[in-house]
Amino acid sequence: MEEFYRGFAQRARDLAEYADPFTKRRLLDLAQRYDLKSKPGARGGRILPPPRATPPTALFSGSGEA
Repeated sequence: MEEFYRGFAQRARDLAEYADPFTKRRLLDLAQRYDLKSKPGARGGRILPPPRATPPTALFSGSGEA
């Protein structure tokens, strides 16, 4: 997944080279956000919660009829 976000960040930077100043700034901001997502554990990076050991009880609390 890290390579995916790094690739998107590089594409945004490449496009920014040819863009007007407003669009260039937005593309560079986007590239920076993708860079953060490409580094797990970094501030702003993606941190996934630990998997559940058991399903939520709400799935089993009904009467069983649809």
